[in-house]
Amino acid sequence: MRVAVLKGGLSAEREVSLSSGAACAKACRELGYDVTEIDVQSDIAAVLAQVKPDKVFNALHGRFGEDGCIQGILEILKIPYTHSGVLASALAMDKPMAIKVFAAAGLNVAESRMACRDEVIARDVLPRPYVIKPHNEGSSVGVKLMFEGDKPFTKDNWPYGYAVMVEKYIPGRELTVAVLDDEPLGVTEITTKSGFYDYDNKYTAGGSTHICPADLPKPIYDEAMRMALVAHKALGCRGLSRSDFRYDEKGDGKIYILETNTQPGMTPLSLSPELAAMRGISFNELVKRLLDGAQLDG
Repeated sequence: MRVAVLKGGLSAEREVSLSSGAACAKACRELGYDVTEIDVQSDIAAVLAQVKPDKVFNALHGRFGEDGCIQGILEILKIPYTHSGVLASALAMDKPMAIKVFAAAGLNVAESRMACRDEVIARDVLPRPYVIKPHNEGSSVGVKLMFEGDKPFTKDNWPYGYAVMVEKYIPGRELTVAVLDDEPLGVTEITTKSGFYDYDNKYTAGGSTHICPADLPKPIYDEAMRMALVAHKALGCRGLSRSDFRYDEKGDGKIYILETNTQPGMTPLSLSPELAAMRGISFNELVKRLLDGAQLDG
């Protein structure tokens, strides 16, 4: 089988995607597939038409690779691909829309609103503490916590568009759950030496610690698993997804869903392969299962 591994791309998560793509391409070769690695640029449709793969392993992250855009191109070219389809990808990547889907499915979500960039610069849109984030980026790109004394971005250092998502800060423990083929794999708790689980802490060795499985009371552990599966199904995800949560242990005792990633990282530091390994699923087996499930919408 001829497999094209899509990596790199045009988003702010390009470097992470290059790492994910390299690891997945290596696994594909070890599995015996004929592999072509493609650093995705604006001519991707023409490149794929020339390569003529049987399937695509989508190792892209962020905009254009995780938001339904590349999925739409693959639908037009009729090349089956891994992970979620057009609609699920678009919904999950657009944080305000994902929050609406989660709330409609009965999941706990933080209070949030969309605001224009100038409004966020001029005043507090929500009572502090709150979180500022781009509405359509991943890997915590551009996320900023606003406690007393903190200042927001300026017009010169906010390259993420005019619309800004502002969300109530939920204190507590950082949890994440991977779902593979409609089955929750487990719960990981994430701790950091300093700050929050931002881009640097995610992808710098030693920046964070993964407690896998998370040391939680069984009802809380089971509830995080349930919520991740509900989110996965409500968005219409397929293959692999990973949902992130905050557990307000010392407050109201509730778990709040923050977002669902339809293209979770596949780097040496990534959470989903770690959770799969906890369940006895090797990295190569995880890649094979994703390829086995590669399909087109409908």
